[in-house]
Amino acid sequence: MANLRRSLIINFFSTSGSTVLKFVVSVILARMLSPSEIGIYSMTLVFVNFAHVFRDFGVTQYLQREADLSPDKIRSATGVVYTTSWVIALSLFLASNALGTWFAEPEIVPVMRVLALGFVLIPFGSVTSALLAREFAAEKQAIVNAVGTISFCVSCLLLAKLGFGSLSLAWANLINIAACVLAYIPLRPAKLPWLPSVAHWRSVVNFGAGSLLANMAGAINNAIPDILLGKLGSASQVGLLSRANSTVQIFIMIAGSTVSYGAISYLAQIFHRSESLVPTLTRATVLLTGIGWAALALTAILGEDIVAALYGPSWATAVPAILPLALAAAVGMTFHYIPLAILAIGRPYLSAVPTLVSLAARIGFGVLMYDGSLVRFAWALCAATIVTMPLVMYQQNRYFGLSMGHLARALAPSALVAIGCCAAALLLQALVPAILPPLVRLLIIGLPLAAVWYLLLRLTRHELVDEVHRLAAPIKARLALLRPNP
Repeated sequence: MANLRRSLIINFFSTSGSTVLKFVVSVILARMLSPSEIGIYSMTLVFVNFAHVFRDFGVTQYLQREADLSPDKIRSATGVVYTTSWVIALSLFLASNALGTWFAEPEIVPVMRVLALGFVLIPFGSVTSALLAREFAAEKQAIVNAVGTISFCVSCLLLAKLGFGSLSLAWANLINIAACVLAYIPLRPAKLPWLPSVAHWRSVVNFGAGSLLANMAGAINNAIPDILLGKLGSASQVGLLSRANSTVQIFIMIAGSTVSYGAISYLAQIFHRSESLVPTLTRATVLLTGIGWAALALTAILGEDIVAALYGPSWATAVPAILPLALAAAVGMTFHYIPLAILAIGRPYLSAVPTLVSLAARIGFGVLMYDGSLVRFAWALCAATIVTMPLVMYQQNRYFGLSMGHLARALAPSALVAIGCCAAALLLQALVPAILPPLVRLLIIGLPLAAVWYLLLRLTRHELVDEVHRLAAPIKARLALLRPNP
């Protein structure tokens, strides 16, 4: 646990720093690129992200949860990921014309082709990345993350300034991948084989097939909003939905992969020791919702000021979609660790079932509820999330013995903290003059809200208090050293 906690802290600062930098870049790009240009890239990225599911073929999860990971198994996993990645690269390149024709957006074609080139390079670093995560080697991954982030941000802004439009994001993505691959070379684990093999391909494929189904369902489920809205509405609405969702996901973007870092490996170790996963799943969810629910609630209340401050007045029509998207995110956060736990116990097929139900619900509600407005489409996505949750509740009770009653009692402090933060935000919003610039209003409101959040954690005796104090302890110690001796 100590090693994992240290890795989580390193991962948090690495991913949050990366996310903040990329977020700043996205804010700048919102003023350099039009909603249509960002929408074209978002629509294309949907298909590329879906292709990543086939490219990985569950190799990452396999390498993190396999109990006896021999060099031959690693070589077999390497062979699988090389094969799938290069096949996907060729498929995306050849499918680019058809995709541009289907959406009646010819600019999609060059964007797709540039993104396809990334699949040629990805395999050279993906196995190393998975093994570093298995070993909780967050400091090495942080180095790679820094190299990739800086490469992406610099190239993205430069290319956008030169007038590359949506292609600036695509080329920056390719440069990011190339930089990461180069950075992984000196960080490879000792005795990691270079050459691929097919000796144990069946064990990789058997797990990978189930993981592929789950990941494929997840990728389609994530892609459906952009695809469906792109078909029913326009590229501009896709861009607006993307900005609304980005606003809602600010907390997740800042926390980055920390909320899931090492989860499969850690849960798999507990499972292999034949211990119950209930205490770990409960505590992890309590810690996540203790800050996540409050962050989502505040985003919904302060959404207008956040959008105006970050993106500018041209994105104001995205604001009404924030509330339903925030509600859906809060519901999903409650069961964030269940799919990861199912992968950890070696049952990847099971995690696909709720996702498939959500996929069908998103399509159904999206078609039935869409009336041309962005907000109705956002409420359709929210409704789809809510109707899927009973199935996830059944799974967590059936396979882990975690009842909804037990989880609800554990999450009561998180709910009280979120409600208290909402009340404080509404009061502060009313007190701070509306004539002030949005960013100034947010800065004035932010510090009191942070104090209220911490006070509510103390009053509700939330488990997150101990973690906050543990993180603050080194800072207090350093400050004490800086104080002059009397």
